[in-house]
Amino acid sequence: MWTQERWAALAVLSIILLLLKVAAPIEVPLDPKIQQELKQPPTIVKQSLKDYIVDPRDNIIIECEAKGTPVPTFQWRRNGKFFNVGKDPRVTMRSRSGTLEIRSSGKPEDYEGEYQCFASNDFGTAISNKILLRVSKSPLWPKEVLEPVVVREGESLVLPCNPPPGLPPPETFWMDSSIMPIIQDKRVSMGLKGDLFFSNVLARDANTDYSCNARFEFTHTIQQKNPFTLKVLTKEPYNDTFLNSTDLYGARNVPETQPTFLSPKGLSSSKIVLRGEQLLLECIAAGVPSPNIDWIKKGADLPSKKVKIENFGKTLRLLNVSEEDSGDYVCMASNKIGSIRHSIEVQVKAAPYWLDKPTNLVLAPDENGRLVCRARGNPKPTIQWLVNGEPIESSLPNPNRQVLGDTILFHSVQIGSSAVHQCNASNEHGYLLANAFVNILDMAPRMLGPKNQLIKVIENNRTFLDCPFFGSPFPLLRWFKNGLGSGLDGGQYKLYHNGTLEIKQARPEDQGTYTCVASNILGKMENQVRLEVKEPTRIVRAPEHVTQAKGTTVRFDCRVKHDPSLPATVTWLKDDKPLSFNWIGRFRKDDETLTIYNVNPEDAGTYTCTAKTEIDENSASARLTVTEDDISSASNRSAFAGRPDPPQDLELSDPSARSVRLTWVPGNENNSPVTHFLVQFEEDRWEPGKWQNLSIFDGNLNSVNLQLSPFVNYQFRVIAINAVGQSQPSLPSARYQTSGASPDVVPSGLKGWGSKKNNMEITWQALKNTERNGPNLRYMVSWRRKDTEEEWNNTTTTRTKHIIHNTDTYVPYEIKIKAINDFGHSPESNIVIGYSGEDKPSAAPTELRVSKINSTKVNVHWVPVDPSTVNGEFKEYKLYYWREASLIKGLKVNKTKLHKGFFTMAEQPSGILTELFPYSKYKMYMVVANREYEGPQSNTVEFYTKEGEPGAPKYFRIQRHTDVVHLKWDKPLEPNGVLIGYTLQYHTVNGTQAGERKVQSFPANVTEYIMNLPNRFTRFKFYLAARTQVGAGEVYAVESPHFTNEGTPDTDSTVVGNGSMKSIQVNHQPPIKLAGLVAGAKYRLRVYSHEYNSISSDYVTFETGRAYKEQEDIATQGWFIGLMCAIALLVLILLIVCFIKRSRGGKYAVRDKKDLPLDPVDHKDQDGSFDYHSDEDNKPLQGSQTSLDGNVKESDDSLVDYGEGGDGQFNEDGSFIGQYTVKKDKEETEGNESSEATSPVNAIYSLA
Repeated sequence: MWTQERWAALAVLSIILLLLKVAAPIEVPLDPKIQQELKQPPTIVKQSLKDYIVDPRDNIIIECEAKGTPVPTFQWRRNGKFFNVGKDPRVTMRSRSGTLEIRSSGKPEDYEGEYQCFASNDFGTAISNKILLRVSKSPLWPKEVLEPVVVREGESLVLPCNPPPGLPPPETFWMDSSIMPIIQDKRVSMGLKGDLFFSNVLARDANTDYSCNARFEFTHTIQQKNPFTLKVLTKEPYNDTFLNSTDLYGARNVPETQPTFLSPKGLSSSKIVLRGEQLLLECIAAGVPSPNIDWIKKGADLPSKKVKIENFGKTLRLLNVSEEDSGDYVCMASNKIGSIRHSIEVQVKAAPYWLDKPTNLVLAPDENGRLVCRARGNPKPTIQWLVNGEPIESSLPNPNRQVLGDTILFHSVQIGSSAVHQCNASNEHGYLLANAFVNILDMAPRMLGPKNQLIKVIENNRTFLDCPFFGSPFPLLRWFKNGLGSGLDGGQYKLYHNGTLEIKQARPEDQGTYTCVASNILGKMENQVRLEVKEPTRIVRAPEHVTQAKGTTVRFDCRVKHDPSLPATVTWLKDDKPLSFNWIGRFRKDDETLTIYNVNPEDAGTYTCTAKTEIDENSASARLTVTEDDISSASNRSAFAGRPDPPQDLELSDPSARSVRLTWVPGNENNSPVTHFLVQFEEDRWEPGKWQNLSIFDGNLNSVNLQLSPFVNYQFRVIAINAVGQSQPSLPSARYQTSGASPDVVPSGLKGWGSKKNNMEITWQALKNTERNGPNLRYMVSWRRKDTEEEWNNTTTTRTKHIIHNTDTYVPYEIKIKAINDFGHSPESNIVIGYSGEDKPSAAPTELRVSKINSTKVNVHWVPVDPSTVNGEFKEYKLYYWREASLIKGLKVNKTKLHKGFFTMAEQPSGILTELFPYSKYKMYMVVANREYEGPQSNTVEFYTKEGEPGAPKYFRIQRHTDVVHLKWDKPLEPNGVLIGYTLQYHTVNGTQAGERKVQSFPANVTEYIMNLPNRFTRFKFYLAARTQVGAGEVYAVESPHFTNEGTPDTDSTVVGNGSMKSIQVNHQPPIKLAGLVAGAKYRLRVYSHEYNSISSDYVTFETGRAYKEQEDIATQGWFIGLMCAIALLVLILLIVCFIKRSRGGKYAVRDKKDLPLDPVDHKDQDGSFDYHSDEDNKPLQGSQTSLDGNVKESDDSLVDYGEGGDGQFNEDGSFIGQYTVKKDKEETEGNESSEATSPVNAIYSLA
C-alpha cells in the first residue's frame, strides 16, 4: 500500500512535469482573412471607472464595449441582480454595444448603485469591473448663528470650517465678507481639514471677519459659511504704529510662550496611506513668537525628490508613496522660548497590483497551456478564479483543467472548451479584475506572404527567403529547391521557427525556385520564391586625388562593372552634395569620366562617384586641390610654377645626448616659394629602411636643432614643400647614434576589463620604438582589490596584455604599470580602476507601462531593478519595440524589432519613445543591460498609437490631351489613419507668375479627376494631399506638361513622355508612311525583324510639325514697326509745315494755360525702368464733363482749345509734337475730342 506521503509526492511530480510540457501559446497573425474566419470569445475593450461620480444635470453614460466573433450580446447586473434595461423607458442601450444611457429627467439618485456588464457570445462571457455609480452632491451649509469669538491677544485660536459633506468632497478656502482672501503666513494658516489656525492672535486680527467657503467641482458652485467675528482682549490700545515695531509682541506687552501643538494633539499619532497615493502630514503649533516647523524621518533622510514642504513648513507632502516610505516622521516646533516634538507613525498599505496579469491564450487541440494570476498588496490579496463570470467552483467540471492557487493548468485541450476566465485579486483596500480567454483553435495551414515572389540578391551576401505561415496545430514547415531534395536545413542553409530560410552566402548555383511547404493534421499549403543571384556592382577604375592650377582642366575616372541584367546609374557628388550638369556649364560627365573645365579655387573639395543598381551600390572618392596663380608675378616668370628641387649638402653639427643640429642647402624653388621643410628620419634597429616624419619647419630656415630619443641610430633627409607640391627627398645625411637611458614615458591606455565573468584582462599601449630608450624593453604591471589592504600582485611581461583568472564577478581592482629596460625603469603610472568580468543581469524591470500616447510618440514608465542585480557596469535600460500591425485593415507592416536605450538611475524612471507610425498597434518589452549582457525581459506591453496626418499619395500622374487633363493617383503607402478624402489645389502657371489657386475635395474612394482646359496652351500646377480626421498630410506637387512637346497623345503611338508603344507590320519596300501621329509630339522609331527580334536598327528620334502656328504679336513684326516709323515721320513734317504757315500769319493771342509739369520725383518700376508722370495722369482736366458715351467733354477753358491736350506728347525720336495748335470752334470740337493725349494716328485725322 502506498502511503499518503507517496501520493502527495507523486502529485507534486506530475504537476512539475506538466508545467515543463506547457506549450507556447499561438500568436494569431493580423491577416484580414484569418481574422475574419477566427472565432473568438469576448474581450472587454472599454468600461467606466470603478468609482464613477456623475453630474446630476447630465445624462448618465455607463460605458461597456467589447469585441469578439460572433459579435457579443450584453447584459447588466445592478446591485448583484439582473437589470432589465427594456422595462425602464429612461434607460437605453446603444446598438452593438453594452453602453447604457440614462436620461437626466427625474431623480438621478434613483439609479445610484453597483453595476456590472456581461458580454457573451458562443465561446464565453467577459465581465467588466463593478462600477459604483454615485451622483455628485453639493449640499447647503447648515444654518447657524455664530456668536463673536472672544480671545485674548497672544492666545492661539482655531476657527472650525466643517464643510457640508459633498460628493466629491469640496475644496475649502477662507475669505472675509468683502470677498477678499485671508492672508496666510507662519502665524495664520489653514489646516488640511479646512480649519483656520492662529498660532497666536494679535489685536489687528479683529479688524476683519472670517468666512469659510466650499467649492464644489462638479456643480461649479461656491457656498459660504456665516462669518466669524473676533473680539481680541488687549492690554495695550491698538494703533498702526505697532506695525513697524521690530518687537511686535514686546511692544504690545504680549507674554512669550513655549510652542504647543494645535494639530495633531499629543506627542504621537499614526497615519495609514496606500501605495501610489500621496501622503499628507500636518503639524500646526501655537506659541509666541510664532513657532518654526521642521521635519525629519527617524533612521533615514527624507527623499528629496518626492518630498514637498508646504504651508509655511506646516505640511509635508510625499508623492507616489511606496513601501520604503513607512516609518516614523517627526515634526519639531520651536521658537526662542523652547521646542516640542510630535511623532507620526506612517504605515504604507497597498491595494492589489499586478505582478503577472493573465493574458489571452490560443491553443490548438491536444496542446497544453496555463493562465497565471499573480498580484501583490498589503495585506496579501486573495485570488479567486471565475469562468464566464461565475465562480470556478460552481462551473461545469473540466477534466482538462486544474486550478493550483494563482495558476490554472490546461492539458490536452479539446474543441468546444473555449471560455473566458476571470481572475479577481482583492484585499480590504481594493480589488483587481482581469479577463483572459482560452480559445481552442483548429485551422489548416495558410500562407500569409505574397505568392511567387522574385528576390534579387548580390553574390556572396547573406540572404533570407521569407515564408510567413499560420495554422493550428502549428504546422511543420520545410523548404525544397527546384522541387527536389528532402528539405533544406543545415550547412549552407538555416531554417528559422517563423519559416524564414537563411542562405549564409548566396552563390550563382543557389539561383532557382524555392518552395516552402507547411503541413499539419488538417492539410498542407505551399508557396514559391524565385531567387536570382547577381554580380556585385564594382568601381574598377576609381577617381584619384588631383592637385591642379587654377584655369586648367581636371578629369576624374569612374569605370563601373555591374551585373548585365541590372541597369546601373552613376551620380557625382561634391562634398556630399549632388553636382548639376548643363550644356553651358564647366562640368561635363560621360559614362566613365567627370571633366571640369577652367577650374577655380571654389571647385576644390571631395568628389564622390556613386554607382547604383536597384539592389546595391558602390562609391569612391577623390580630393581636388586647386592652387592659386599669382597674377602680379606671373609676367616676371620665365616658366610655369613647379615642385621645388630637393635640398642638398646635409650636415650634422652640435651633437648632444638627445639633440643634433641639421643644416642643408635649399634647392631651386621653380617659380613657387618654399613654404615648409619636412625632416624625416630612418633608424636601423627597429624598423630599418622605413622613413618616418620627425618635424616640419618654416620655409625660411635651413638650419634646425632636432630633438632626438635615446638609443636610436638616426639618419635624416629633408623634403621641400611649395604650393604645387613636395620635392623629391634629399640624399640621406650621415648616421648619428644616441646613447641609451631608462624609459621616461609611462605606458598609456592602461585599463582593466573582463572578457569573462571570472577574469580581468589588463591591457595597455606599447611604447613607440623611439620611446624604448634602451634594449630589452618589458613592462611591470601591478594590481590588487580596491578598498582592501591586500599586498600588490605584479608580473613582468614583454606583451601588452595580462589576464587575471578566478576573479569574482564585476569587482573593482587598482592597477598600475611601469616600463623597464636594461638602463632602468620609468616612473609608475597613475592608479587606474579596472573591473573584472560582467555576468548577465539577474532581474528584469517591472511594471512596464505607457502614458500620453499620441500619433508618433509615447511616454514609457517602469520600476527600475536593484543595482546589485545588474552584475556589471550599468549601461542602459534597453526598450525593444516593434510595429505589430496597422489599425487599417489589409495594410502590411514591417515587424522589424527596434530598440532604444534609456540611461537613467532615477527612482521613478521614464522616457519618451518617438518616431512611431500613427494608427498602429505596437508591442514592447524592456531589459536592463550592462556592457556585455542583457538581462531577462520585462512584461510585454501592447499599445495603440492615435491617428496622424497621412503621407503623400503613392503616385500622382498627369495625362494631358488636347482639351482635358486626366489626373490619377493612389492612396498613400502610410495612410496613418482612416482616409476621409483628398484635397486637390491647382492654379495656372505662366512663366514665374501663378494664377489664383482653386480647391477641389474628393471622397476617399475617388482616385482620378478629369478637368477641362480653357485652351490647349494653358499649364497648371497641381497640389494633392490625402486627409484623415487629424488633417491634411504631405503634399504631392506636380506641374502639367506643355502640350506641344511633352503631352500624351490620344493615340497609342510611340511617344517620348509616357513610353507607350505601337507596332506596325510592313511587308513592302521603303519608304513607308506612318499615319495617326499627333502634331507637335516627339517619337522614337526603330525597324526590326518580326521573326528575329535580335535583328534591329538603332532608335531614331523625330518630332512632328505643329498643326497650326501660335498667334504672333503684331507689335513685334518688322513690317508693322517700319510702317509706324513712316507715319510718325510724315506727321512730324506736316506739323513743321503748319507751324511755319502760322508763324508767317503774324502774332495772335494765346490764352493762359495751366502748366502740368512733370513730377520732380522719378518713380522706379519694379523692373528697374523709370516712369515720368504728372500728378494729374489719367484724370480729366479741370472743367471737363463726361459724356453719356464715356468720352470727356472739354469746357470753354479747356487746354485742348489751345492744342496742348492732357499731357505733352513725344515722338519716337523724343521730339515734342504740336506745342501750340489753332483753337477750333467749340461747336466743331465738342464731343469729339478728349482730354487724353492723342496718338500719332489720331493726329493725322485732326489735320486732314
